[in-house]
Amino acid sequence: MKIVVSAAGVTKESMLDKRFGRCEYFIIFDTDTNSYEAIPNAGVNASGGAGIKAANQIIEAKANVLITGNLGPNAFELIEKSKIKAVSCEVMPVNRAIELYQKNMLSDIFNAGVAHHGMR
Repeated sequence: MKIVVSAAGVTKESMLDKRFGRCEYFIIFDTDTNSYEAIPNAGVNASGGAGIKAANQIIEAKANVLITGNLGPNAFELIEKSKIKAVSCEVMPVNRAIELYQKNMLSDIFNAGVAHHGMR
């Protein structure tokens, strides 16, 4: 299984970034190999459509689970249609967020958050 976390850095000790479309990196944890990989978020500097670009990147990575703070309407729709389980988490180290997910201690994201328009 692949668990993707929106992150502010490239290591498993980096802090989770609650912004999905504008986070700097995604940390991908593969439970089968117990390995981590960081990829830059393609949407971080987009003038618009950051959530869509980020969601497509997660879909292409074949993620099973997404851990983030919240999802805007467009990203939420793409993630939901792709049957990727999205869960919400507060800011903490990525490895801790994954640990909490594996212990079923994070809440599912059932609704989209507020849309943001362009870079802020």
